[in-house]
Amino acid sequence: MATILAGGLGLRVRTELPSLPKALVPIDGKPFISYLLDQVAAAGVERIVVCAGRRGDQLRRGLQHQRCSVPMVVSQEEWPLGTAGALRKALDYFDAETVLALNGDSYVDVHLARFCRWRESRRFESAVLLTWKENCAGLDTVEVDAGGRIAALREKSGVAGAGWVDGGVYLLARAWIEALPAGIPLSLERDVLPYWIQRGVGGYGVHAQSLDIGTPEGLTRAPSFFASLRRKRAPKLAAGAFLI
Repeated sequence: MATILAGGLGLRVRTELPSLPKALVPIDGKPFISYLLDQVAAAGVERIVVCAGRRGDQLRRGLQHQRCSVPMVVSQEEWPLGTAGALRKALDYFDAETVLALNGDSYVDVHLARFCRWRESRRFESAVLLTWKENCAGLDTVEVDAGGRIAALREKSGVAGAGWVDGGVYLLARAWIEALPAGIPLSLERDVLPYWIQRGVGGYGVHAQSLDIGTPEGLTRAPSFFASLRRKRAPKLAAGAFLI
């Protein structure tokens, strides 16, 4: 099963989206969350839980118009709980030992089923999908050992250089989520992952295109980003073929 974390306040894009949840921002005529729903459904999950925040009713209405081959349910916060707090609140909806969790304002062009198979082959209880950046200045970075285990999380610095960063996609043990305190605001990235990596968390690294619509720059780039993915996936004419 999978969950999409769509309860963020959108503080960095409040001017651009004063009254619309980030997950519903239209990109080429369809809400951003629809791209995530398609990606998750392609991974073969049997249920999707959308974790919603203060605009949960608006998000729920928007989801009613989305075509998705997988059953969906919305878990809504009464007050901001952060990404990890939202996961803990939605616990009763999680009916699998491992939960595929995605940030609702970012997209990584990967086959999520491959990520799932990698975690199973390495026997990690939880894992993080990592993306390679040529310039990590201003970004938190991740160090991974030879066995694929996350060794350290490094806070952002102004130093330019290549490295691995958190891609906003996770495979999390339900038991680990259940152990979190209920009703307490917690950030998955800031409060929980630094503790969890001491227990052993896998790091699945990919070189893939990614997008974050949580920034004005990302919002502006979103149409061209998805247009480039469509061009990449478009069927190519066989050699020697021609159009009439």
